[in-house]
Amino acid sequence: MEPRYRVQLKIRKPAAEVFDAVVNPGKLSSYFVQAASGPMTEGVTVKWRFAEVPGEHDVRVCRIVKDEQITLEWQAAGDGRQIRVEMVFQPLDAGATMVEISESGWRDTPEDVKSSHRNAGGWMHMMCCMKAYLEYGIALRAGGAR
Repeated sequence: MEPRYRVQLKIRKPAAEVFDAVVNPGKLSSYFVQAASGPMTEGVTVKWRFAEVPGEHDVRVCRIVKDEQITLEWQAAGDGRQIRVEMVFQPLDAGATMVEISESGWRDTPEDVKSSHRNAGGWMHMMCCMKAYLEYGIALRAGGAR
């Protein structure tokens, strides 16, 4: 059975603001990545750089539905497979959004199960950092890299 997961978190901001915090490289680099090469638009590949992980990482933007959904793909370590990331922004009311992130494309091997669990934790961390940034103006990742 293919390893899959879904994480979610309520962010007390409107869906348009939460969505923009992901697609806008200036905002994304305020709480998640160290740098993003450009805005996420459908069909482009952006490069993300993380303080904790060496190098740049290609992120292909497969689908954008403004204020509702982002679908990304990136390469699994070493073998060229694409891992699919789906982000859904569901308005709960005028001032709150449920963000759900799921990832698929992993094999049922001990290495991939471990990698998928690591990524699930990473996405949950990303959403917690986004929540702190959007709701309170706090940069949780600041100083968190080795």
